[in-house]
Amino acid sequence: MADAQWVRIEPLLPDRTPKRGGRWRDHREVVDAIAFKFRTGTQWVRLPEKYGNWRGVCNRLRMWAVDGTWERVFTALVAQADADEGVGWAVSVDSTVVRAHQHAAGARKEGPRPTGLTAWEGLFERLGLHDGALKNSGTLLVTAAAGGVGAMAAQLARALTGLTVIGTASRPESARFARRMGATHVVDHHKSLPPQVAAIAPDGVDFVFSTAGTDVNMAAYADVLKPMGQIVAIDDFGPVEIGLLKSKSISFHWEFMFTRSLHRTPDRAVQGYVLNQIARLVDAGILTTTATTDLGTINAQNLREAHRVLESGKAIGKITLNGFPPA
Repeated sequence: MADAQWVRIEPLLPDRTPKRGGRWRDHREVVDAIAFKFRTGTQWVRLPEKYGNWRGVCNRLRMWAVDGTWERVFTALVAQADADEGVGWAVSVDSTVVRAHQHAAGARKEGPRPTGLTAWEGLFERLGLHDGALKNSGTLLVTAAAGGVGAMAAQLARALTGLTVIGTASRPESARFARRMGATHVVDHHKSLPPQVAAIAPDGVDFVFSTAGTDVNMAAYADVLKPMGQIVAIDDFGPVEIGLLKSKSISFHWEFMFTRSLHRTPDRAVQGYVLNQIARLVDAGILTTTATTDLGTINAQNLREAHRVLESGKAIGKITLNGFPPA
């Protein structure tokens, strides 16, 4: 951490002499250790020795999450940086503040969006892929690859892994968009998936990123996935035949970007790191926005139109509304 950064943070942290026990180790060392862990994704037990005992660092992270220290730090830093050009703030449902470059989540002008965060967590946390692991081989099936999350998942998989991406789309224009977003192959999700996928990947696929239709496609997923394959789903649906996955030992994962904030997990600040990683990829031209339609300001008429397009099942990319009309 640079000295200029530490000067801003140090006054916001608790006194180093707690009410019970001895004097805490240097706060700066602990903050550096926490930053290293979330910047690199290193497991706690593999924290470099120079940062000291990993349990102490982990306990400090949890303690400050519980007593509100991180909230105070974030709030103060927001106030200091509000005027900084190119910096945005994503505020979650429990007012957790995540700092991110305005290009994060794939839109240069519209500010942070959840699609990039959902796609990243689904690929690299739930499915256990490693960003930058181009040596990884295999096949990923992404449903509704012309949608917001599907398109971002296809882009991230193409850019940061060695996986072959099969996307689903049902119309020529949505298929073209899915290919532009990163799908190597496109199949029609209005037709039976197994024969179409088998023509591309005869041995089956390794991963499924299900953004829509998980319940109606569960049997198809069980068919096309290899043994020990994995599914991550983000949509809402009713009961499913999970037993279909047993014979192949297929794993099923949920992805919900608000899990960390709803349950106040001690690692929720990692989402700021993820958004900034996405921002760097956007700035480098590796990722592009999935926003395709801007309906203007937020009002009743534009909201009805947005819902109409979404409910038609023909939306491509992400629909955006920006700001409220003057009072």
